[in-house]
Amino acid sequence: QVQLVESGGGLVQPGGSLRLSCAASGSIFSIISMTWYRQAPGKERELVARAISGGSTAYADSVKDRFTISRDNAKNTVYLQMNSLKPEDTAIYYCNVNVYSSRGRIDAWGQGTQVTVSS
Repeated sequence: QVQLVESGGGLVQPGGSLRLSCAASGSIFSIISMTWYRQAPGKERELVARAISGGSTAYADSVKDRFTISRDNAKNTVYLQMNSLKPEDTAIYYCNVNVYSSRGRIDAWGQGTQVTVSS
């Protein structure tokens, strides 16, 4: 079983910054990918940024050049550095990891952390 603990959300003014963290624990042999999604009220969940084993990253067009995803492989932790935040970035942010564990390949989700961008 794989557990995820997210932290770092909160209220920030437009133009501000926040850093989200997501730590994975459990019987993890290797991590295939770590991804941040977000869901705003009344909207579908969307992919924000993904870090794939090997170092590749991918971003939604709406956050390119503002958000940076990074991983600490030793800690099984993924971060999302969010700069130049806009009101439209307001959403619940979810961490997702895809791993090989003692039970085979597992897809796990965090509980979500609220990010609110408002003056």
